Amino acid sequence: MIPSAFPSKDEMAKQTARMLLEIGAVDFNAETPFTHSSGKKAPTYVDCRKLISFPRIRSVLMDFLTIEIMRTAGFEAFDNIAGGETAGIPFSAFVAERLALPMTYVRKKPKGYGRNARIEGVMTEDQRVLLVEDLTTDGGSKVSFVEAIRETGATCQWTAVIFYYGIFDGVTENLAEKDISLISLCNWWDVLAEAKAQSAFSPETLAEVERYLNDPNGWSAAQT
Repeated sequence: MIPSAFPSKDEMAKQTARMLLEIGAVDFNAETPFTHSSGKKAPTYVDCRKLISFPRIRSVLMDFLTIEIMRTAGFEAFDNIAGGETAGIPFSAFVAERLALPMTYVRKKPKGYGRNARIEGVMTEDQRVLLVEDLTTDGGSKVSFVEAIRETGATCQWTAVIFYYGIFDGVTENLAEKDISLISLCNWWDVLAEAKAQSAFSPETLAEVERYLNDPNGWSAAQT
């Protein structure tokens, strides 16, 4: 069912942050920092995959994401919704259901046998495709998925995520150079604001997280 109520972007960001905190999808730990896939240290961690196990929260967030897609990109902007392997697959299915559109998914690399395909499902030339993922940090994986979509002859100029880090320089500019625009519901600053409002972590931890968000590369470098 296509959502028909359109809360403000600020309200959706606040409620998204609140829901991520409520289910424990966010963790702050300055004493024992997390190591990201880049190898850099951070006092922050988010796991949007948890959302699929909470039907009420999942439903509201998918309504939010669908609303933001329609409001930002247009009501008739897409012909196909593609998920990125693996975290983006369930969320692309939920969005496709709401928009009454076909759903496909994109492999990280060809599977190595059979058709050796990266695109699963039916994607045809000249379709306008939206890439849906759980989150983005620097946008690198989005470019790879979009390039695979474009190789089919389809177009892909938009990607939508639940969570965007929003702390690294040049991400949206780098995506724009590839003719990709980003839609997101909330970022680390939204989560920090809600965590402060709830006193979800100690004042010392929240202060350290804020220091990290203001200078993620410097904070990470100081941990080595």
